[in-house]
Amino acid sequence: MTARFHKILLTFIVSITFITIGLSQNNNFELSKNLEIYADILRQLNLNYADDINPGELNTAAIDALLKKLDPYTIYVPESRREDFELMTKGEYGGIGSMIQKQGDYVIISEPYEGFPAQKTGLRAGDKIVAINGETAFKKSSNDISTKLKGTPGTEITISVMHYGDTTVEDFVVVRQKIKIPNIPYYGMLNNSIGYINLLQFNPQSANEVKKAFSKLSSENTLEGLVLDLRGNGGGLLNEAVDIVNIFVPKNRTIVTTKGKIKSNTTVHRTKNNAINTKIPLVILVNGNSASASEIVAGALQDMDRGVVIGEKTFGKGLVQNILELPYNSKMKLTVAKYYIPSGRCIQAIDYFEEDNTDSIVNTADSLLNVFKTVGGRKVYDKGGIEPDIILEAEPFSQISGDLYAQNYIFNFANEFALENDSISSPDTFLISDEVFEDFKNYAKSQGFDYRTETEIMLDRLTQSADREDYRDALNNTLDTLTIILSEEKKKDIDKNKKEIEEMLKLEIITRYYYQSGRLQSSLINDPEIEEAIRVLTDKGIYSSILSGIY
Repeated sequence: MTARFHKILLTFIVSITFITIGLSQNNNFELSKNLEIYADILRQLNLNYADDINPGELNTAAIDALLKKLDPYTIYVPESRREDFELMTKGEYGGIGSMIQKQGDYVIISEPYEGFPAQKTGLRAGDKIVAINGETAFKKSSNDISTKLKGTPGTEITISVMHYGDTTVEDFVVVRQKIKIPNIPYYGMLNNSIGYINLLQFNPQSANEVKKAFSKLSSENTLEGLVLDLRGNGGGLLNEAVDIVNIFVPKNRTIVTTKGKIKSNTTVHRTKNNAINTKIPLVILVNGNSASASEIVAGALQDMDRGVVIGEKTFGKGLVQNILELPYNSKMKLTVAKYYIPSGRCIQAIDYFEEDNTDSIVNTADSLLNVFKTVGGRKVYDKGGIEPDIILEAEPFSQISGDLYAQNYIFNFANEFALENDSISSPDTFLISDEVFEDFKNYAKSQGFDYRTETEIMLDRLTQSADREDYRDALNNTLDTLTIILSEEKKKDIDKNKKEIEEMLKLEIITRYYYQSGRLQSSLINDPEIEEAIRVLTDKGIYSSILSGIY
């Protein structure tokens, strides 16, 4: 048995023991017995299995399988995955600062981050990564390329790329740096009196950045309302959520209470500082991807009648995780408690601690749910997420728009456009002209764009059924006619969905010139939830009636 195997086995035993010590004395015998069985299985495999085994891989697979029996937020992070874990928890990593995606046999740059090495060196969206440090990138996966691009800040990497529309390979020497994804990719004014802050994540300094953005908007404008956009924000650090609420809520107010099995995981989190502004009307935008810390902010402000929540019901993650350091540079993110917002609600949608953990809350009548009350007496419910005060369901994209995006026709046309246009107008004024839209239609046609509609699939099934049941001869003319009609109607789909396709083209093209902040700024124009937020904040009567429960 190798020394490395002993280390790996010890790592597992120490890890599991570390997690369980002190949590349940009644389980000590079962724990010891099963650890001994597990250790002997690994030992027997190492000694007697017909082929060599990789104890590290087996150990990681065993731990992952073990944790799958719990909740999806409790995960084991071996040393090999620490870089991705740092990105997930802190929003930072060592690398070149670019999003990538697989297209065909190569990985391409899909979006360089503004101000980071990839963009400053000259890499552009659409660049095909041909080699890294002289090693071919042909048929490498996105994960393979991502791993090679990441590394210690300050180190050099040579990336050989073929610019979109070019056939020559150019080498770029890029110096890696610490890449910190912005907590606030954009903030500004929606009109003369309504401010806007888009918060992407709850990582370190999120609260300070929101405070600075709010202070800047307040000092430079006559601010009569603020929109805090948490749509798509999957959460992060709980203390940052509390501190963000504290900007608008006085000192010593309970924002969230965590309740766990052991005493140290049961904590009341209160605001610690004087508020910046307790009066300004607030709207908080959320959707189905707003989770965890986002739900604490939205839910706490709703429970305190301090702001109006608009959008879709949130994700429903009311579990708290702690990061535990384990041997050999490994970690564990462990669920240790549930959190409860000021009204007493726990917004966790699925109870992973019960045998039957399906989400049964969705279609339950209000009369059968637990009723809680806001500070002002409004009724709120534990529906497995934060239910907005004004619900606006997102309009689904048409199938043709989804296929144009998924098959990279939108992305590649934006690259074509950027080759022919050195600049465009500002993000808040740029629009897709009829001429550009026609160019796109011709481009899609020239590239052989096609897609399968649900009606076509059903028609194929009908044809197959007719063949099996000997109805084909009787239905043949009808089926042929339907096929022709459907084919002709499909040709009109791009024009029928012109508005949403133009919006997708606009945002993709703007990204080539103004990057993420420009895309966000432009996306706010004609956004139904933004329009509703402005309406509510502008009409003080509506705002007050919502918070008083009579709207």
